[in-house]
Amino acid sequence: MQRLTALLTAASACAVLAACGAPSQEEDADASMPAAEMTDEASSLTDDEIANEAEMMEDASAESGTLAWAVEGEWRSEEERARDPYRHPYETLEFFGIDPSGRIMEIWPGGGWYTDILAPWINANGGEYIAVWSDIAPDNQRALNFRQSFEDKFGGPLYGDVTMATFDSETGPIAEPGSVDAIVTFRNTHSWMGRGAAEKAFSDFYDVLAPGGVLGLVQHRLPADRVQDPRASTGYVQQDLVISMAEEAGFELVEASEINANPADTADHPFGVWTLPPVSRTSDFGEPADPEFDRAPYDAIGESDRMTLLFRKPAGE
Repeated sequence: MQRLTALLTAASACAVLAACGAPSQEEDADASMPAAEMTDEASSLTDDEIANEAEMMEDASAESGTLAWAVEGEWRSEEERARDPYRHPYETLEFFGIDPSGRIMEIWPGGGWYTDILAPWINANGGEYIAVWSDIAPDNQRALNFRQSFEDKFGGPLYGDVTMATFDSETGPIAEPGSVDAIVTFRNTHSWMGRGAAEKAFSDFYDVLAPGGVLGLVQHRLPADRVQDPRASTGYVQQDLVISMAEEAGFELVEASEINANPADTADHPFGVWTLPPVSRTSDFGEPADPEFDRAPYDAIGESDRMTLLFRKPAGE
């Protein structure tokens, strides 16, 4: 606890907590923004990067029910596939070492980019996919409609019986203690920090995992020599801070991977990580797009630099 407290205290002393405002889940396209608001940025990839991704998939078996089969699934749209060279779904899920025959939980799946891979794969292997959403106020019709569109999209036989659950800053247990084999979450840590729910998140995840269960996490990465806003208003978080929060909850770090790294990302953009694709913001949140904003240097960077971390709940717990 002392290590985590020191990191958060140092960040608090160097940031203005209320000035920037923390991004809500609805602000982050990776968390819950409709696909229509995302952009296709695959054109900024180099030919070598695209070729390497294609070669990796050719080497993998696409036999029905395998992870390669799910990644190559014909049900996935061209827009979804266009992001594969940035998000590396095959390599990332391989790194997490998930057993698709178990109970797998995805925290805040948003529009379901990963759900479209995970749910068919898990269903084909007799497992259970659990989509964990944020707590939505009854009067937030836009968010309610978005969640309903998620349920409608993933309600077909390909995806099996998708279970829905809730996690947020004020929610209770996500599920029965020790009832889940693996948890995955993609670019959501900054939103938990913005809501003051980061420590609760890791504690809740730890409680619901079975002993030996794993937590796979991807997050926009802030360089270690930069000042960390405790509310992560830019969308970037220091890797050491994420590891500290997980370890404080009881997790063991198994391994860190550079699968989703992007050295071209300086993590210093006018509208935070949302300046980069796929959101490609040209003005502050809530303001009209700026047609004069020069997007070229940000499109050239591509998607953000991301940490990819694998944690485990000790088997003896």
